[in-house]
Amino acid sequence: MTYVKFNQPSMRTLDSFLDNLLNETPSVQNNGFNFPPVNIFETKENFELEFNVPGRNKGDFKITVDKNILTVSFEKKEEPKDENKKQVKKEFTLQPFKRSFTLDEKVNSENIAAKYENGLLVLTIPKKEEVKVEAKQIAVN
Repeated sequence: MTYVKFNQPSMRTLDSFLDNLLNETPSVQNNGFNFPPVNIFETKENFELEFNVPGRNKGDFKITVDKNILTVSFEKKEEPKDENKKQVKKEFTLQPFKRSFTLDEKVNSENIAAKYENGLLVLTIPKKEEVKVEAKQIAVN
C-alpha cells in the first residue's frame, strides 16, 4: 500500500492518521504555528490533500518538496497601512502555518499540482505508474 507519513511529534502512517483524524483537535498549536485541518483522499491515480484555509491569498502559500518531504506553509505578507483608516477592533488574524508530509517512493513528486478555490487549498499528488508484468502462458515442449 502506498502511504503518506504525517510529520509531527509522533510519526504516523496514512492509515493511522485517518483513524485518528476524528479524535484529534483540528487546529493544534505547536511551535507558534496554527495547523489547519486537512482531509486526505486516495484514488487509483493519486492522493489529494484538502487544506481548509479560508480568507487567504494563493500567493501567500509556499509549497515545496525536498527529499520526499512535502511542506505546505502560509505566511501573510504585510499590506501597506491605509493612513485614512484606523482599526478600532481586531478579532481575527490569519496565523502562519507549516505542515509537512513524508511522501512514499510510489508517488510522483515531480507532478504535484495545487489549486486554491473557495477557501480550500487542494494538492493533487499523482502515483507513479507501476511496472505491470503481464501474465504469459508457457508452452510445455
